Amino acid sequence: MTVFEILLPAFVASLILTGIHSYLGVHVVERGVIFVDLSLAQIAALGGTVGYLAGYEMHSDGAYVFSLAFTLLGAAIFAFTKTHRKTRIPQEAIIGIAYAVSAALAVLVMSKATRETEHLKEMLVGNILSVSWPELGKTAALYALVGVFHFVFRERFLLISRNEAEAVRRGWNVKWWDFLFYASFGFVVTSSVAIAGVLLVFSFLIVPSVAAMLFSERLGVRLAIGWTMGVVVSAVGVWLSFRLDLPTGAAIVATFGAALLILAAVRRFVPGPWSTAAT
Repeated sequence: MTVFEILLPAFVASLILTGIHSYLGVHVVERGVIFVDLSLAQIAALGGTVGYLAGYEMHSDGAYVFSLAFTLLGAAIFAFTKTHRKTRIPQEAIIGIAYAVSAALAVLVMSKATRETEHLKEMLVGNILSVSWPELGKTAALYALVGVFHFVFRERFLLISRNEAEAVRRGWNVKWWDFLFYASFGFVVTSSVAIAGVLLVFSFLIVPSVAAMLFSERLGVRLAIGWTMGVVVSAVGVWLSFRLDLPTGAAIVATFGAALLILAAVRRFVPGPWSTAAT
């Protein structure tokens, strides 16, 4: 196989991840639950490790079922522990605890399995170079269904993310819609972690959305910036991983960090229409 044939599936996978995660990232940032993706991704990884210990290969259908079941449980916890009233315990605390506990449990579970170091590393940074075209096809189809679901109910999801008090005033069952949001999120995260690992999934979700917020408050513009950033960073990260002989997932994550610093500098020092955007 040529280098192009080896790297192309990884780049296409990055494009697919960018498409759905940049959109979901807008909701996550608006809701102020920045680490929910990291937590759900870690819960999904925990489910996969339990499936592995139960005798399934890491990327088999059986491991996926375990991973999805754990993720949906996490989605239910996050949806029904949230309250629109002021509370002494913020939801971010619950999300952080869920991440820490699931990460620790994953280490404990893997300590009882063979080749645990290899699988723990794969859980964090994934192995995006090993993704196959059939796997990409199934993932793209699933993400398309999630995208259609969010498009149909976009008014409710966006209003709850941006103005939950108004959604409550209209009499909507916010906890139920939160569960639907986190459950659909869970389907995406479960598939994404299997391809890219926890850290890369988090980067695809948060970094483009944060970068876009530096330049615009309009949803359409933010999505355009996020998608463009994801495409460019993915291409550069995959290329750097090849040129410098680096792990592809980690190279893309590092490139996201560098790109965010560059865009923040542009936002700070280069005059433009974004100068009037909220900081």
